[in-house]
Amino acid sequence: MFEKEYDVVVVGGGHAGAEATAAAANMGSSTLLVTMNLQTIGQMSCNPAMGGIAKGQIVREIDALGGYSGIVTDKSAIQFKMLNKSKGPAMWSPRAQNDRMRFAEEWRMALENTPNADFYQEMVSGLLIEGDKVVGVKTSLGLEIRAKSVVLTNGTFLNGLIHIGEKQLGGGRAGEKAATGITEQLVDMGFDSGRMKTGTPPRVDGRSLDYTKMIVQPGDESPEKFSYSNTQILQTQRDCYMTHTSKLVHDLLKEGFERSPMFNGRIQSIGPRYCPSIEDKINRFADKDSHQIFVEPEGWNTVEVYVNGFSTSLPEDVQYKALKSVKGFEKVKFFRPGYAIEYDYFPPTQLKHTLETKLVKNLYFAGQINGTTGYEEAASQGLMAGINAHLKINDEDAFILKRDEAYIGVLIDDLITKGTEEPYRMFTSRAEYRTLLRQDNADLRLTPKGYEIGLAKEDRLRRMEEKMGKSKKFVDFFKKTSFSTQEINPILESLNSSLVKQSDKLFKVFSRPKVTMDHMLQLSSVSEFVQENELDSEVLEQAEIQVKYSGYIAKEKTNADKLQRLENVRIPDGFDYSKLKSLSYEAREKLKSIQPVTISQASRISGVSPADISVLLVYLGR
Repeated sequence: MFEKEYDVVVVGGGHAGAEATAAAANMGSSTLLVTMNLQTIGQMSCNPAMGGIAKGQIVREIDALGGYSGIVTDKSAIQFKMLNKSKGPAMWSPRAQNDRMRFAEEWRMALENTPNADFYQEMVSGLLIEGDKVVGVKTSLGLEIRAKSVVLTNGTFLNGLIHIGEKQLGGGRAGEKAATGITEQLVDMGFDSGRMKTGTPPRVDGRSLDYTKMIVQPGDESPEKFSYSNTQILQTQRDCYMTHTSKLVHDLLKEGFERSPMFNGRIQSIGPRYCPSIEDKINRFADKDSHQIFVEPEGWNTVEVYVNGFSTSLPEDVQYKALKSVKGFEKVKFFRPGYAIEYDYFPPTQLKHTLETKLVKNLYFAGQINGTTGYEEAASQGLMAGINAHLKINDEDAFILKRDEAYIGVLIDDLITKGTEEPYRMFTSRAEYRTLLRQDNADLRLTPKGYEIGLAKEDRLRRMEEKMGKSKKFVDFFKKTSFSTQEINPILESLNSSLVKQSDKLFKVFSRPKVTMDHMLQLSSVSEFVQENELDSEVLEQAEIQVKYSGYIAKEKTNADKLQRLENVRIPDGFDYSKLKSLSYEAREKLKSIQPVTISQASRISGVSPADISVLLVYLGR
């Protein structure tokens, strides 16, 4: 069945596997996606939404590089919100509610329409290894599929174990069996593995809910979209709703705690700190009598509803009894109960920045196998693994994003350098250069890079260049053009901002905190410039940010450039840290284990002090 050798074999069809397949195939590699169920490619296993704080930035970055997640999100969206709009632009984060069935369908169609991508449904039970190099995979039917490189994106399926109260079921997702064989083989080869936990809430029948008792949560009045391509903006949106738990709900849930796998010792692994189960929230925040519950429709036409904020592994009877006491859920009908799932992962310090394993050449890990949580984090890793698998087998330079270039760079550097002992989730606070890494400029930052490696197409580059050119021209206009006091002072007076006594450049008055682009557009010179140059909302937003935050952006760029000097000081491959007696014992052990590529990466390793870095710099002659 598989006589030819593939360039890239991707194992697993979730968000990481789908992006890895698309990237490798679009760059020209013959690519085979092997997954246990072709009907669940791009499946949203948990919430029917993409984006959110920092995650929205990642989706924009994937899109800017030429990935598919932004396009698929736009085509299946039912609601759009820009979060944190009351804060500075570094914090603005796009989020979309999605039609779960359409999302998976759009992913399947996108991949089927990708040249060089083949598909096969079966479980991969092991890897074909020759020496220190992967040469393919073997399946549960005994088939051997040869490949120049392999990307593992197994999600929660490696020895997955589902918990609902005292019941345990083998599975990688509700209704789907677990994957076996790969963990055992990798551990035998010398890989370290661990166990992690995640959970999901009940799904319920929307017809059984009373929305009049809940608070409506509409989408934005003027919705945007994720992709920088020509996808459509939503014309109509579906509302979400919010309700709350109560002391009664908490008391009912507590009755089942002794039967909870989280509290009776059945689950030993660590769950996501920032997406805790409802029982975890009650336990950790004992002083709170109420928690928010977000009621999210699963699509345009289905009645299925996702109960966000009620993730649980309590017995199904306890879940039902407690949820019936939530306002609006008095007559609730369950589609399926919530559950927790334990699965194998491999500490990501065993990887290079390309996501290739250090132990086995041409073998890449992406997604939850690396200890992350979230669709967006997984998709970005899949994209980078697919890109680097293609580049490696074609003897081309690796593609690595730095911390000041992308949230994707922060994510991968954190994983490789620091590792993770709990499911890793991206936040804006993890990025020291978040003013540079905004959602609005992901195309300006990354599309040229995506084009250079052959992933982003030329039309994307041209669109980005047009946006950049128009934005720069508009900013220059503000720097060169003066305002009249007669026109500007009425605007300043309405804002209770101090009036100006003489004419000055528009840039100066626009830099004031209360003055917005809407105020600037009231000036005849500005509105005429916008009309003459046909500037759209993206260009207006970009110009406003460049004017109002120019000082912060310049300062962050300077800091990034300073640290870049350490990024350029490379540590030789196979460097022997044992001969540096001045290093602390902990630093020596960590450096030996992680094998950082640069002094900058070494400085970010937990346990490596500034004094240890000085020792390294002295030895390297700096």
